[in-house]
Amino acid sequence: MSSSASGAGSSQTRRTATVEFVRGSVRGTRRRALATLPSLFTLANMMCGFAAILVSTRGQYTLAAVLVGLSVVFDITDGAVARLVGAVTPFGLQFDSLADLVSFGLAPALLAFTLFSEGRDVWDPLGWVACFLWVACAAIRLARFNTTIDPTADKRYFTGMPSPGAAGVVLASVFAFGDQMHGRERLWVLLIVAVPALLMVSTIRYRSFRSLVSPKSGRPYGLSAAALAVVVGFALAPVVTGCVLAYGYLLAPVLVPLLSPLARFVPDRVKETLT
Repeated sequence: MSSSASGAGSSQTRRTATVEFVRGSVRGTRRRALATLPSLFTLANMMCGFAAILVSTRGQYTLAAVLVGLSVVFDITDGAVARLVGAVTPFGLQFDSLADLVSFGLAPALLAFTLFSEGRDVWDPLGWVACFLWVACAAIRLARFNTTIDPTADKRYFTGMPSPGAAGVVLASVFAFGDQMHGRERLWVLLIVAVPALLMVSTIRYRSFRSLVSPKSGRPYGLSAAALAVVVGFALAPVVTGCVLAYGYLLAPVLVPLLSPLARFVPDRVKETLT
């Protein structure tokens, strides 16, 4: 074989190797970018929770409630994105829990306390206890969720009320009863904090809608209809819609058995979507 032919072959081999290296680098970069995408939504969740804490201390309670609501949206989105791109990792799980502790542990507790507190009021210690109870229960709930791995467990249900759902009770209450959450006749506000807090660490089962919001659920029509109904509800009657969703989910373990006899009037296709 001539030296020119040998040189041409060697050059072709190097060119092929370079092309494969570049393609591999691009694929690796793309995989890393996809793996990072869910964490960006988790970071947005934490940022909104932190901002809610800051504006709560300034007395901007409605804005704080809106920011915690955005945290709920980002919390739902990061899980859906992680399942879509196949980037469910132990790091993502731990990072998500830390963000949730800020957004659904600290932020709702401080929001409730700043509304409740009169400033060195005689009832303030009760507010401290109730709000610390919320933070402690949220932390226990998240730690238990991270450490409890049961392959046989029904993935359609959570054990204990999930922290975003509990935070939703506080948010709905702020919008509906914010003007009545301070003053002398305000001790009932402690129930808004204490009851969801205790439900977070209970063993009561709450429905998980992760399968419905998953991009691979295969049920786009039911999800689209539910999302449209929620959007229309918030557009027409935001306070009523928020209270129905938040308190309905809070009372779901009681309401579902009571309303189950009515299930025979629900079309089979609707029941299949919901289950």
